[in-house]
Amino acid sequence: FLQAANVVNLTTQMAINAMLSAGLTYVIILGGIDISVGAVGALSGVITALVARQLPPETPVATIVAVQLGMGLVVGLIFGSFIGVIVAKFKVVPMIATLASLNIARGLSYIFSGGTSVSGLKNNYSWLGAGRLFKTEGKPTGWLPIITIVVVLFVILMHVLLSKTVFGRHVYATGSNINVAHLSGINTAKVIFFGHVICAVMAALGGVLNSSKLQNGQPGAMEGYEMYAIAATVLGGTSLSGGSGSVGRAMIGVAVIAVINNGMNLLHINSYWQKAVIGA
Repeated sequence: FLQAANVVNLTTQMAINAMLSAGLTYVIILGGIDISVGAVGALSGVITALVARQLPPETPVATIVAVQLGMGLVVGLIFGSFIGVIVAKFKVVPMIATLASLNIARGLSYIFSGGTSVSGLKNNYSWLGAGRLFKTEGKPTGWLPIITIVVVLFVILMHVLLSKTVFGRHVYATGSNINVAHLSGINTAKVIFFGHVICAVMAALGGVLNSSKLQNGQPGAMEGYEMYAIAATVLGGTSLSGGSGSVGRAMIGVAVIAVINNGMNLLHINSYWQKAVIGA
């Protein structure tokens, strides 16, 4: 378990859940929930793969990465805005709003992909999700996963935004008591809207990383990931009633789940039992 190679692999196993959990932290602190993050991630991966497949074979890595991150941002903004407007303006319960977006996103994933995985992608497509840096003679594939670097940067950004900015203070205030926050001059509808946008963007970017890691776009990908992300966020101490929590502590929850999964894999425990253990 403590071998360097396994510890590095552990960071890649945590990566997607870390992206989802970092975004979900905002929504849960606001007293809401988002059960559509897995479906939005799958749709983002499918659309990104479809777009990238149209690029010429000689397309450089930088262009492919720009397309991947750009498409993830677009899909996240669209779905985040959709959910944010429904919840903030029309006062729909977040569970119902995100249940709707879950079905829409999952349905569109199968429609756009024709029900099959989007394959035939260039080798450079996997650079973001499966590439590694610092290649040596003993490790020709490289030591440091690029996906780990990307996720760490996004998680730090989410942590700073929540803990060191005025917007972050408004998120906590709105989640603690929306009426008091409103009377204090905070535009609570705007805060809720942007909280859902951030969550959806992180989910969509997580889906892009997952698609890059698998080197295809699968319409059924990331099914059930929302439950792991919610579990990790709550394990990290984020209150489901809103008002308290942090991105940093959510990462502790992500690590707990990843370590348990990794340990059971090393012990060759049956995958069905693994689900039961994680649930327990």
